[in-house]
Formats: sequence, structure tokens, C-alpha cells
Amino acid sequence: MSNIRITKQFSFETGHALYGYDGKCKNVHGHSYRLDVTVFGQPISDNTHVKFGMVIDFSDLKKIIKEEIVDVFDHATVFNKNTPHVELAKELSDRGHNVLLVDYQPTSEMMVIDFAEKIKKRLPDTIQLHALKLQETATSFAEWYASDN
Repeated sequence: MSNIRITKQFSFETGHALYGYDGKCKNVHGHSYRLDVTVFGQPISDNTHVKFGMVIDFSDLKKIIKEEIVDVFDHATVFNKNTPHVELAKELSDRGHNVLLVDYQPTSEMMVIDFAEKIKKRLPDTIQLHALKLQETATSFAEWYASDN
């Protein structure tokens, strides 16, 4: 049986600030992110299986991505917890804002690495994460490929 890649797209709104950066992104701002998740595996060949012919049910993949990424990052503001932004994060959180403190600089590059690790842990053994593409703006994105890692 052939290996097949399937991709599902997601979108979410997230704010962040890059502490120590020498440009505008040092200020708190947000993006309308688009995340393309590509997995691969072999379609289920058992014709008595309810998901016969599928690599993974798109709704099962959606559940994983929503729980691990979209529901966590959507309408949140992300800060590196090892920077002075923690004071701002605490103030925002105290005022009822959704704030995430992460162990990395919240760039698209570092976010896509974080997302890959979270997704890989949740995929069934028969499915492998092939690639992620995190689009920050219409013209800027970061990509993660299993073959590069």
C-alpha cells in the first residue's frame, strides 16, 4: 500500500512580543496565523473498518490540533517567560487576558518547533507528522519538515 500525505489547515489569532528584538516586533502586536499540518501514513486497508480508505480521519486530526494548538493559542498573548515581559504578562493576566508564558522567543520559527513536538505526541503510531507550515502574514512563514529533523 502507498504512503499518502494529507494536509489540514487551521487559523487562529495570537499576540506576542519579541523581547530584545531590534525592530517593531519588540512591541506587543498580533497576527492572523494559518497553520498547515501534513501527516502521512497508509490508508486503512481493512474494508470492515469504519475509517476504511483513510490515513487519518480529518476530524481526528482536527481534534488533536484544536486541543494542542488552536484552543491554546487563539486570542492569547505569548511571551517568553525568561524576559521582563513577565511583568506585563502578569498585569494582563490579572486583568483577565489569556496570556501564555513559553520557554522560547515566540517567533514563528520557535512556535512551529513547539507545535511539532506537541502534535507528534498525540498522533497514532501508524501516522507520522510530515510537515508544518506556520504562516504569520500573507508573505511570511516558517516551515518544519520531519526529514530535516
